[in-house]
Amino acid sequence: MAARTRRARVEDVHDLAMGMPGVTVEYGTQGNPVYQVGGKSFVFFRNPRPDAVDPGTGERYPDVIVFWVPSEADKQALVQDAASPFFTTPHFDGHSSVLVRAGRIGELTLAELTEVVQDAWLTRAPPRRAAAWLSAQPGR
Repeated sequence: MAARTRRARVEDVHDLAMGMPGVTVEYGTQGNPVYQVGGKSFVFFRNPRPDAVDPGTGERYPDVIVFWVPSEADKQALVQDAASPFFTTPHFDGHSSVLVRAGRIGELTLAELTEVVQDAWLTRAPPRRAAAWLSAQPGR
């Protein structure tokens, strides 16, 4: 199977985020990684919270990953399809981000995940850094 068409893995989130220019990692209160560029988060692994729960059990999801998105339209495109692993909660109303459970990341291909991580980085990167990166990307 070609690398970009294989199923994505949680490790890919880490590798892709760290592979972007100027990225640093902070750690949340429970040791969860928060990937930042220019001091702004663009991907982070969330602590379990009461707004993201299993509808059957009411248990908090322990594996939610947050990705920034370029716009509300991009967000809606990702969350509107019920089969999509992406979702949102009322806590994120008006926030340019989407959520996905780590346990569902394999529903994405590596190419799809790469695009989501790169777009997240682009939304938060300083303009000059983003422009330099974009100019070096063939076909992007």
